[in-house]
Amino acid sequence: MGGLASGLIGSAAATGARHLLQGRRPSPGDMFLTPSNAQRLTRELSQMRGAAMKMGQLLSLEAGDILSPELAALLQPLQSQAHFMPPAQLKKVLEAAWGADFTKHFKRFDVRPIAAASIGQVHRAQTRDGRDLAIKIQYPGIRDSIDSDLRNLSSLMRVSGLVPKGLDLKPLLEDAGRQLHEEADYLQEAGNLERFGDLLDTDQHFVVPSVHMDLSTPDILAMDFIPSQSLDTLDTADQATRDHVAYQLIALMMREVFEFGRIQSDPNFANFRWQPDAEKIVLLDFGATHVIDTDLSARSRAILQPALDDDHAGIERALTDLGLLSATIPEKTRVEILDMVATANGPMLEAAGFDFGDTSLVADLRDRGMALGRDRSIQHIPPTDVLYLQRKAAGLFLLATRLRAKVNLRELFLRHA
Repeated sequence: MGGLASGLIGSAAATGARHLLQGRRPSPGDMFLTPSNAQRLTRELSQMRGAAMKMGQLLSLEAGDILSPELAALLQPLQSQAHFMPPAQLKKVLEAAWGADFTKHFKRFDVRPIAAASIGQVHRAQTRDGRDLAIKIQYPGIRDSIDSDLRNLSSLMRVSGLVPKGLDLKPLLEDAGRQLHEEADYLQEAGNLERFGDLLDTDQHFVVPSVHMDLSTPDILAMDFIPSQSLDTLDTADQATRDHVAYQLIALMMREVFEFGRIQSDPNFANFRWQPDAEKIVLLDFGATHVIDTDLSARSRAILQPALDDDHAGIERALTDLGLLSATIPEKTRVEILDMVATANGPMLEAAGFDFGDTSLVADLRDRGMALGRDRSIQHIPPTDVLYLQRKAAGLFLLATRLRAKVNLRELFLRHA
């Protein structure tokens, strides 16, 4: 982390000097958010674990708020790639969990992982009794590193000028720390996986892997291996298929908020996969599951009808009740936010459906959002439970945009209003 920070500062100093020589006054964003720094972040964060890599994944997903599309593309590999554990380290982790004779459980155990991410890596295995499994193994030391990672990331964000001076990040980072500690408990994730499996047991659109508790521990999660493809393969799929996948994932989020009372809040694209023959979506990674209490569900529902009616006053009340607007926000900023909502509301809720493939609206909102992000007079951070919903919604918005899908959002709003 120290090497990364010093490298970024050195690169920023060089960029700032070039701007000054050209007669321009550099801003912190100009100096730090450069392609070379994005490449450095991608390279270094892919070798880190836990909170550090989570931050990189978050930056790559929510590009419209902080980074340009070009810089986000450089960070995109963090969504599904990380450096693997060396075999010797992997063996130690498995022996600590299952004993020195752990190989007796398996007919086959693939040493090379099929996936690696921020907290763990996944291996394919077959037990001696014939079960075909995906086994998620946590990197050693993750729990112990979470709090220090967040402190270091907070310092890095302040040094880089990504957050305004005086903005109190402590409550947000404390909530993020609690969430990451929960994600690092694989037995808790196993419980979440079983709950969602029960909730979606009769749903013909989704597949949730079953848990195998005899091989699961706080550091290891054993589940069914589900043959499937990356959603990237849908780039060449027909329009109906792309529309179907986007619609079902957005519909699922609304069921999570308004029916299930719990939401899988991590929108990483790698957490959704596709079975072309069965035409089903495979759902993975339930570590970042967040409980939605009845009050938050009701306050979230309160925005649907005003949106359908294009009731600007009702939308403002709902956003205020959710904590997305507050008295601390400057009036000109409040007006701009509400105008952005009004600009998006009409096209997105047309009866014929919203075409995510037409990026003109997305580009306009991104540019206006970038301008708000550069406004250092804004000192408001919404409640963390609302940020979880915003994070998931933003991720699904980006996914639908990537799929160039057309989705009838009005129909979904009417269903839950």
